[in-house]
Amino acid sequence: MYIPEIYKNENQEEINQFLKENGFAILVNQTNGKLWATHIPLYFEPENNLLHGHLSIENPQATAFKNNDEVLAIFQGNHAYISSSWYDHENVPTWNYIAVHIYGKIKILSHDETVLHLKKLVEKHEANQENPLKIENLSRKTMMQSRGVIGIEIQISSIEAKKKLSQNRDDKNYTAIITKLDNSTDFQAKAIAEQMRKNRS
Repeated sequence: MYIPEIYKNENQEEINQFLKENGFAILVNQTNGKLWATHIPLYFEPENNLLHGHLSIENPQATAFKNNDEVLAIFQGNHAYISSSWYDHENVPTWNYIAVHIYGKIKILSHDETVLHLKKLVEKHEANQENPLKIENLSRKTMMQSRGVIGIEIQISSIEAKKKLSQNRDDKNYTAIITKLDNSTDFQAKAIAEQMRKNRS
């Protein structure tokens, strides 16, 4: 990923939090001689430098991992259009966003390991539900569906994090951008405004 120095994020604590809050990714590899992408939830374990996930056993990507274990996982956060009409000078429009790219090597999990991954994933996302679902309470018939997926573990080799939040603007224009985003009806614009406030607080 191209990252100008001003937009580079090397704060590992921030990156870890971002990955915790944005656990849905695009997993990219070479499959049957072409680029292939699958949209899947990925569970980040910073203490082990690992990503865990699963995908359909029918997905051609699942077979391709055996021949090419190099993958790229793309995590996208909030994003918003920035109109240059908001500036006090002439310029071009742009886009503000936060993204993390993770490179690594795939390992295919056993069925038991896959079920353990599914348990962790469900526990994470069910934590705030009124009546949290538990994998261990599902019937054998329902759990047979787990045979239709393969679990994967990605050993992370490198992380690239980009935080493009108008860092190149002076305080006056930076504040004007936040105000315009705050007044938007788009929830993502409002989220970017909040990120900008935190970034220059």
